[in-house]
Amino acid sequence: MPKDPVCGMYVDEKTAIKKEIGGRTYYFCMESCLRTFENPERELKSMKRRVTIALSGVILLAALRVIAMLTLAAGVTLVTWAPIPSLPWFTWGYWLFILTTPVQFIGGWSFYRGAYTALKAKRANMDLLISIGTLTAYLFSVFVLFFPDVLPVKEKDVYFEVSAVIIAFVLLGKFMEDYMKTSTSAAVRKLMDLRPSMAKVIRNGEEVEIPAESVMVGETVVVRPGEKIPTDGVVVEGQSAVDEKMITGESIPVEKKAGDAVIGATINKMGMLKFRATQVGADTTLMQIVKMVEEAQASSAPIQRMADRISAYFVPAVIGVAILTFGVWYFIFGNFTLGLLAFVAVLIISCPCALGIATPTALMVGVGKGAEAGILIRGGEYLERAQKLQTVVFDKTGTLTKGEPSVTDILAEDGSEVLRLAAIAEKGSEHPLGEAIVRAAREKGIEVKDAEYFEAVPGHGIKVTVEGKQVLVGNRRLMQGNGIDTGVLEQNIQNLEAQGKTAMLVAANNKVIGIIAVADTLKENSAEAVAELKKIGVEAIMLTGDNERTANAIAKQVGIERVIANVLPGEKANEIKKLQAEGKVVAMVGDGINDAPALAQSDIGIAVGSGSDVAKETGGIVLIKDDLRDVVAGIKLSKATMKKIKQNMFWALGYNTAAIPIAAVGLLNPIIAAAAMAISSLSVVANSALLRRFKFERMV
Repeated sequence: MPKDPVCGMYVDEKTAIKKEIGGRTYYFCMESCLRTFENPERELKSMKRRVTIALSGVILLAALRVIAMLTLAAGVTLVTWAPIPSLPWFTWGYWLFILTTPVQFIGGWSFYRGAYTALKAKRANMDLLISIGTLTAYLFSVFVLFFPDVLPVKEKDVYFEVSAVIIAFVLLGKFMEDYMKTSTSAAVRKLMDLRPSMAKVIRNGEEVEIPAESVMVGETVVVRPGEKIPTDGVVVEGQSAVDEKMITGESIPVEKKAGDAVIGATINKMGMLKFRATQVGADTTLMQIVKMVEEAQASSAPIQRMADRISAYFVPAVIGVAILTFGVWYFIFGNFTLGLLAFVAVLIISCPCALGIATPTALMVGVGKGAEAGILIRGGEYLERAQKLQTVVFDKTGTLTKGEPSVTDILAEDGSEVLRLAAIAEKGSEHPLGEAIVRAAREKGIEVKDAEYFEAVPGHGIKVTVEGKQVLVGNRRLMQGNGIDTGVLEQNIQNLEAQGKTAMLVAANNKVIGIIAVADTLKENSAEAVAELKKIGVEAIMLTGDNERTANAIAKQVGIERVIANVLPGEKANEIKKLQAEGKVVAMVGDGINDAPALAQSDIGIAVGSGSDVAKETGGIVLIKDDLRDVVAGIKLSKATMKKIKQNMFWALGYNTAAIPIAAVGLLNPIIAAAAMAISSLSVVANSALLRRFKFERMV
């Protein structure tokens, strides 16, 4: 049976609303879910309007109450010339009716619709209980107002305000939760935006520009420097370096030549490439990642809230008690009036204002506290999962490391001179390794002049003339191709490579004068974050597409013992699934496009703030400050917030449940019932506010 991707409700294929989006078929329980999925921002604006109406009504009611009390305090009642008594529409009860009716039916519309859907599905939820309680209070008040002689209830004792306040508070809580979850489909949209819109292909011997989605398998595609590669393929002509970071997560561009594969949506950095399209449309690597994100998000749809689980038992029980109460008073004792009042009192005392705000109030305080510390928690489902977290999986590039190459070692008799010559040589290069060398020289105050002659040797390095010297900067092949012996330095080169570093040889006038090592270096707090995880008993794992040697070198530095290397982008989510199959509750920490499926598949996706927008959209927790120590802080804050939610559930039900028997026997006036409900709400808010005292303590 398919599941609604927005509300998580299982639906019947025959009766559900069916919609094909992006080549995939989705099923929705109602039109609003379809609208939310297609345009979450528009649906959020609609809810914002309902919240505004509800809160405006409540604020206006409060203002009128204050004015009335101040007027009484001043001893002023009515102006003698105003014929208020002869104008029944100006009595307090009618004012309440006029002010609360828009709140009741505009602000509360989503609850009534949700209750109707729940009844159709033969289940009880929070919307049903809220609807019954608020409509009972409202309709009872309307009956008292318009038929004052039927019941022994005074007009001043109507419950319009009770209903309006319940709707306003619960609706505000729902709005805050929905606001954090409007990007369920935004991650997929951002992935789709990575595709270039146009492509240049060779047709009938001429280069023509066509929409990227019109490229056919087997066609020759032309990509110039700085352009995005429109689809997957194999290079047939040209050499270049391609920035694949957005797909593979690796910071150093990959050299491409004839026979090498290229990936759609990556960026051609240097030379012109011609390649044969091998995968187009839905078959490209990018679209496969889109598909995996959609599937992972659907499989980890928001769990049923604890309040709803309680309501599944609480709602039928309350309704049963209320009906039984009325039946006993009317059929056994023959007292219709007391039976109706007891019926109303039971429903009002059980109306879940506190239960409805138990989660959102704690969530708002917890999220606010986290935001102050640079930790954004996106929803209540992640809080619940955090309690059982056993494993945290880290991406390497851009997560544990800085995501850009830096000079780490200079092996030479005169390191400054070697760095100066290498920087001059690399000044004209667009390769990130060269940029790292130039940046290192400038940071040390070395003047980087222009070379007299510059020649890039694709796949090998740079050949320049500097101050009359022929200077070469590159790999072994560049040196060997120019007859320069590197054998005496081979051991040093191997030692650097064993540490996961790229060794670049520098030669002047046909003699090697030094080695510059460049590597993607660790972030300052990576090792500390791993150590903190170990202290709270959580396993740390590294997951990377890099080779085992480099991955193990980084893992050793950071203190991670288990490494999963050589993992292609499409396989990262599968590795998370394998860990989950072992019975582990898994969090994934990442930053790249390639991490998005794994973030969505994991029980808790944690995206670093410096990462891509897609990683942030698919992450359940976002580390705004890019400090990995906040992984532990986020977990601890999640546990503390969840603890408050459970406490709130207890207090929300405590007052009301204890008072239900009293209301049932006719000893509880509905006004007292409303007061008890207000006290339970106050206790929930006060308990949630205690989260403000949560301390982010470093353990290492």
